[in-house]
Amino acid sequence: MPGTSLANHFLIAMPSLADPNFHHTVTYICEHNEHGAMGIVINRELELKLGEVLEQMAIEAVSPKVRDKEVYLGGPVHTDRGFVIHQPVGKWDSTLKITRSIGLTTSRDIVAAVAAGKGPKSCLIALGYAGWGAGQLEKEMAENAWLSAPADARIIFKTPVEQRWNVAASSLGVDISRISNDVGHA
Repeated sequence: MPGTSLANHFLIAMPSLADPNFHHTVTYICEHNEHGAMGIVINRELELKLGEVLEQMAIEAVSPKVRDKEVYLGGPVHTDRGFVIHQPVGKWDSTLKITRSIGLTTSRDIVAAVAAGKGPKSCLIALGYAGWGAGQLEKEMAENAWLSAPADARIIFKTPVEQRWNVAASSLGVDISRISNDVGHA
């Protein structure tokens, strides 16, 4: 696996992964190189709506639909910072272009555009991210903590949140609910 980037892939937590930060999660990997990896958990909603975040940022939302948009716990690192996975990439102040059509933006301008009803066609807003140091993700993959699958924008933006873990695994032909938590025990 050395030299293979998992950017634009899903990490699907194996049922046996006990870490409460990642139990039954799907993480969209935004960046992966020799220095480590960074991703956003896409199936862990917070008990927080976008309207509350906008209020803290002193940004006014144009509609109840925007105010009621879900906010996700993107991971355990920097949970005070916002991250927006979006499609199309567009031109924002601070964007990591993941694919030709998907970006990750951390700047205020995209949040203000979403609040004004002028944001990207599809977006997922998260607080925090998941991070791995150099070699850490590769080690966890070798220990079978994760399945990896090519990312599918429909799972990020269209699939109901409670179905994302199963649907992401199904994209590999895996029925994750049938995998034992006792893998490797006789």
